[in-house]
Amino acid sequence: MSGRQGGKLKPLKAPKKKAQDIDEEDLAFKQKQKEEQKKLKELQAKAKGGGPLLSGGIKKSGKK
Repeated sequence: MSGRQGGKLKPLKAPKKKAQDIDEEDLAFKQKQKEEQKKLKELQAKAKGGGPLLSGGIKKSGKK
């Protein structure tokens, strides 16, 4: 190493990634994941609001 060359060297450029072949199954899987994420976000928003998460469950009778 000479006196002018010091410090960190620049990293080499990474090779470009090839475009992946996407099947119909992959597209369906990704779509399903997006729908699940959407449902999860809706449930989280509902839970923040303090409302009931699910309707139904144990119903109390009017008798005492």
